[in-house]
Amino acid sequence: MSTTKKKEHDKIAENKAQWQEDYRNHIGVDRVIRNRSGIEIQPLYTQSDWNGERYQEDLGFPGQYPYTRGIYPTMHRGRTWTQRQLIGLGTPENYNERVRKILAMGASAISLIPCNSVFRGIDCDETPLPLLGTCGTVVNTVDDMDACLDQVPLDVTSASLNDPSPFTLFAFMLNVAKRRGISWDKITGTSNQSCYISHFVANHMFYRLSLSGSRRLLVDHIAFCREHVPNWNPMSIIGQHMQQAGATPAETIAFTLASAIQHAEDCISSGMDPDAILPRFTFFFDISISFFEEIAKFRAARRIWARITRERLGAKDPKSWRFKFHGQTSGVDLTAQQPLNNIARVTTQAMAGILGGLQSMHTDAYDEAITCPSEETAKIAIATQNILREEAHLCDVIDPLGGSYYIESLTDKMEEQILSLLDKIDSVGGMYNAVESGLVQSMIGESALAYQESIESGEQKIIGVNCYQDSSDKIDFPKTWRPDTTAMQEHVANFKAFKGSRSQPVVTKAIEDLARAANSKDENVFAQVVNATEAGATHGEIVACLRKELGFGNPLIVA
Repeated sequence: MSTTKKKEHDKIAENKAQWQEDYRNHIGVDRVIRNRSGIEIQPLYTQSDWNGERYQEDLGFPGQYPYTRGIYPTMHRGRTWTQRQLIGLGTPENYNERVRKILAMGASAISLIPCNSVFRGIDCDETPLPLLGTCGTVVNTVDDMDACLDQVPLDVTSASLNDPSPFTLFAFMLNVAKRRGISWDKITGTSNQSCYISHFVANHMFYRLSLSGSRRLLVDHIAFCREHVPNWNPMSIIGQHMQQAGATPAETIAFTLASAIQHAEDCISSGMDPDAILPRFTFFFDISISFFEEIAKFRAARRIWARITRERLGAKDPKSWRFKFHGQTSGVDLTAQQPLNNIARVTTQAMAGILGGLQSMHTDAYDEAITCPSEETAKIAIATQNILREEAHLCDVIDPLGGSYYIESLTDKMEEQILSLLDKIDSVGGMYNAVESGLVQSMIGESALAYQESIESGEQKIIGVNCYQDSSDKIDFPKTWRPDTTAMQEHVANFKAFKGSRSQPVVTKAIEDLARAANSKDENVFAQVVNATEAGATHGEIVACLRKELGFGNPLIVA
């Protein structure tokens, strides 16, 4: 070290020691602050907290390995994130009316949330009428999907389908495209919710098949898309469910990456080239209000995934190393009390996602803790993204917090925690085994309990809930949207008429072909799902068949 540098180093150390003394004198009894992942947060970060000499190894430049600063050279300065608003309500006609308005207001892609009856694997004629369409759109047939997408140009509009195994919504959409003469290589978007592991862990409500059956079907779905729908992302690994169930941000990344490793290794074991599938892997995360922690979470995840894909999975194409993710502002952080405060919460969450380098985003409406968003609140949610992009100038600089002593130190700490958790998952044989044994569920449960206890003790303050309450506060429930009863009755009647008008021998044969494929290791099960929907089979009929053939107790898995 040169004499000049030594003097500078000594001066910094002297000033730091003086500051530490002044800090102790002024603050009195200091408190230990930990973020949601349990990392202790210091009152000040300096150059001693981050080794800047590792810049190239740990950070690099945007679009360059290890992608800590972003997966594309221009990031949001060149192309901003895709705005996706999750939509799902009522009949297909209700959905179509709302989605066309959302597109007209500036959304650049569409998402479809189906009714809970769809998630549960049953058709509308098997569900009590008052429940239909209250939490999503009723979509049971190709005709239903055609109505949902009326006047939506499928060849230029990216779509995200909340479509767990057996991916019937995607099969419906492919047949709609076929009806319209649109080549499948023009179809773009994502099979959102395709990660069966996250469903089994945290979304028991609509778990349809066994772990082993879902594992088989997912690999077939990926193989089908690779061959027939090359621009579709068949694999969306979901971290959102696990974080909303109570996992810490660090646990969420670890469990999500462990799931991605499991899915990738299953595909590779079935004969797929990692560079043929990994570029189409995408991720879906919750963005909590823990602002800096969320930014560090995403930066660490990019770095770790790049190393995993290159060093563990053997990918050679840089496109395979990219960590592409969608972020949704966390509804878990929203409150029914003082609901207008949720606008500030959503804005903070969205900023964390943007500064964390997301590729697409959904912003929650402020009334989502109470009801399905109204058209008015949905407009505010979209405007929030527009304001952050156009007025706040958050897109001007790539990774603007990069090089911050705090952010870089926190990113390193998050990485350490994530890697430690990945080692724990690997020690039991991977994510499939960890979930089957209940290890992951137990860890999430412990974290959820700890966080809830911190709220109840007042350690974690929630404005309007356990602090800053107003004696005049009352939950002002907005008008709750419900589908028109007459319209829903008509929809169910039309569905029953559709089933009665089909060629039953054709449908029966299609279901038999699906069952045969499910019991064969040589046939692609998802290809038969597509064929069955074209033949007129309904969502409920397809799920019933596969629940029998690949449900709990059937040992058939990936060879």
